[in-house]
Amino acid sequence: MKRISPLAGKLPPETMLVDVPRLVTAYFSDVPDPSVPEQRVSFGTSGHRGSSFRRSFNERHILAITQAICSYRRREGVDGPLFLGIDTHALSEPAFATTLEVLAANGVEVMIAGEERYTPTPVVSHAVLSWNREGGRGRADGILVTPSHNPPEDGGFKYNPPHGGPAGSGATAWIEQRANELLAGNPAEVKRVPLETALRASTTHRYDYVGSYVDDLDAVLDMGMIGEAGIALGVDPLGGAGVRYWGRIAERYGLDLTVLNETVDPTFRFMSVDRDGKIRMDPSSSYTMQPLLSRKDDFDIAFACDTDYDRHGIVTRGSGLLPPNHYLSVCIAYLFANRPLWSPSAAVGKTVVSSSMIDRVAWKLGREVREVPVGFKWFVDGLLDSSIGFAGEESAGASFLRKDGSVWTTDKDGFIAALLSAEITAAAGRDPGELYRDLARELGEPVYGRIDAPATSAEKSLLKKLSPEDVNVGELAGEKIERILTRAPGNGEPIGGLKAVTGSGWFAARPSGTENVYKIYAESFLGSGHLDRILDEAQAIVRDALS
Repeated sequence: MKRISPLAGKLPPETMLVDVPRLVTAYFSDVPDPSVPEQRVSFGTSGHRGSSFRRSFNERHILAITQAICSYRRREGVDGPLFLGIDTHALSEPAFATTLEVLAANGVEVMIAGEERYTPTPVVSHAVLSWNREGGRGRADGILVTPSHNPPEDGGFKYNPPHGGPAGSGATAWIEQRANELLAGNPAEVKRVPLETALRASTTHRYDYVGSYVDDLDAVLDMGMIGEAGIALGVDPLGGAGVRYWGRIAERYGLDLTVLNETVDPTFRFMSVDRDGKIRMDPSSSYTMQPLLSRKDDFDIAFACDTDYDRHGIVTRGSGLLPPNHYLSVCIAYLFANRPLWSPSAAVGKTVVSSSMIDRVAWKLGREVREVPVGFKWFVDGLLDSSIGFAGEESAGASFLRKDGSVWTTDKDGFIAALLSAEITAAAGRDPGELYRDLARELGEPVYGRIDAPATSAEKSLLKKLSPEDVNVGELAGEKIERILTRAPGNGEPIGGLKAVTGSGWFAARPSGTENVYKIYAESFLGSGHLDRILDEAQAIVRDALS
């Protein structure tokens, strides 16, 4: 178990704030070495991420990735507008400028925000899908310049194809390979015009992201019921891309909504420090959520979203910050009982490391569970064709269908997950924390945990390739192992590790993409002592399988 920093839950001292001028200077001045793996373009589950201080997110990277995306669009025949969004991280603004310079030079029609500047991930997904659904000229796609909830010194870059969600493995592999060829090759291969020229280009357009998204919210949520209930709502924007959206939402739908802090500051000095001593805009962490938790009694329900608004955190008076798995279970129980126009065959989507409480809720509802590997990209097709009604992952990301059963977004949407907590509270007269306790009394009360265990690069590589036959034990924490999985049952794709399931618990082991550790997720319906046994025995099972 990792040590808790003495700064956890407290405001950061001045000495730990990122030096923004030096960070941005490094973005333009430092040149990555393509022969160093850590300095190459690398698309993980959430795009390319890095820091200009580490020469892993510099201007050369963004030039190469954007040019590669332009080539990919031509290859795939994507000829409509590209919706471009950015968050409030310090590196997002310069990366936005670089991106626009390349897109304009390549003649790509680009939709950028107006005065509000920042555009959340789900808003871009919504815009792409709206354009393509309404039959606008050509097929649209999107780029998000964001490292999500990562620390202030990080930058990130994601591509969303015309389906509106995170790019699949085939697309990211092609873009990554081409970008690294450009990174190692002649910089002149990248087309580029000055920023002023790009902003004035006939292909660059201002788009009303806020109005288009906010005005459509009543199609996915019962905004009228929330407003009529008069419940007191609180939101902490966490200094993220949705900071200017909340006022418009409250005004448009007559909500009693208090926005706690509208500050945008790339040092994020107003954030309380996370468990490990880093500034991180993670709404599922009780340490980073301390400012909102300290005011939980002021509201009937309160919430926050991370920097690009693809994650949510829900705070109630009686339960404080709800664990993501608890809230996902309540969302599923509520939505499938209160969306009569959804298909009777619409399934529940979950990742392999999400709670089995979700399975029990789905069983109660008579709904199929579609269990997929980690990564929201695995839910895209199901949301797009409405065969999945709700998709959620244990890291507090979710999206769900419109009230009429059609697609809303194919990327995680922190706005609708947060506002759903208000709809649930208005409809039930009780908050999601109380409703989860009802579920636990009826279906069992699980305890969930995660630990990291050391692993070499070779061991991590081997863990990804294990088969069920590599596990030589039949019991886990005193129970018979019913299933050993190395592929997700919902789509047959590799989970990048293994999962063992018993009647009352499970564990899953996956290698970290950034550290020499593997992560063990585990859950038990028999209490914390049983969970500890699962975690202990899981490490032994993995060690034995790797040997």
